[in-house]
Amino acid sequence: MKKGYVYIMSNKKRSVLYLGVTSDLKTRVGEHKEGIGSVFTTKYNLKDIIYFEEFQDIDQAITREKQLKNWHRDWKINLIRSMNPEMIDFYESI
Repeated sequence: MKKGYVYIMSNKKRSVLYLGVTSDLKTRVGEHKEGIGSVFTTKYNLKDIIYFEEFQDIDQAITREKQLKNWHRDWKINLIRSMNPEMIDFYESI
């Protein structure tokens, strides 16, 4: 069974959020930082990972991503702040 991750990327001002799912968090976030693989994250300069959740199964991560994509922005901000009150970039610690 392949692990899965749900993650949220943002820009420096934290004005735009991008929610994604992957089986390799470090590599995928590195791609976002390099401007590879997502037109949206490149267009809005979303290079900071400010939230993530780990799952034992990629299917669980996909289900969670679908749930979070239906949330209001305020709910997502509250979720992010529950794990990351300062909304710092987690890249170096993953």
